[in-house]
Amino acid sequence: MLSTTLIPLGVATAAQAQAAPAVITAHAAPAPLAISVPGVQNARTFANYTTISGMRISDKVIRSANLASLTPAGVGVPERHQLRSIIDLRTQLESTVQPDKAVPGATRHSFDVLGAVPVSYLVDLPSAYRAFVTDPHAREAFRASLLDIKNTVGAGGSVLFHCSAGKDRTGWLAAVLLTVLGVDRHVVDADFLASNTFRHASPNDPLNGVNIGLLNTAFAAADKTYGSFENYVHQGLRLSDSDIAGLKKALLLPSI
Repeated sequence: MLSTTLIPLGVATAAQAQAAPAVITAHAAPAPLAISVPGVQNARTFANYTTISGMRISDKVIRSANLASLTPAGVGVPERHQLRSIIDLRTQLESTVQPDKAVPGATRHSFDVLGAVPVSYLVDLPSAYRAFVTDPHAREAFRASLLDIKNTVGAGGSVLFHCSAGKDRTGWLAAVLLTVLGVDRHVVDADFLASNTFRHASPNDPLNGVNIGLLNTAFAAADKTYGSFENYVHQGLRLSDSDIAGLKKALLLPSI
């Protein structure tokens, strides 16, 4: 059994509420389901979420920060979770400076998101979030990640994806995955902002935290470049209807 803890999310600040899409919901977003992985920050699954149609999300996908400080005790957690694939979204330099610890039974894949953009984008976050959508190298990394999730979970294994802090590149991949699966935008937003809770950070702290304006920047780039998020998925990420159906088949479970 995994050690899990529900992490409650705080109420959005006035600035966050102003930046968020004008969607009114009568229900608060569910708390993310944390996983205790000694040595790894920001580790959680999507198992506490449901789609708009009421389907539950599988616990077979984990998002986290990097695995450089994974302890021997921590290695046992993904092993018990039948982890078969580790997706590293970092640049080659980042992964060289802080290499992931190996997890027996899991294959590591380097899907570098920002390796082809100016290095300044690692600190210029609005530009980075636009590049997540507009840069061909970044799109290929996210496409490869989503296909790996589909194939690995479809074969019965689990996937862990991460970047450095597990909040920006990881946050966009999580947002894309949840949106493709049919999760409501207010839940997608809350999952993104949960990094502030897990990292004990302020939304105004660009190094440790996130703010909803960053996520909005990426979604806006998708709309501006492709006309809609759906077009971004089909044209930008080149995911076919069959690919999307495969993701849903692998990750969606009937409601209880």
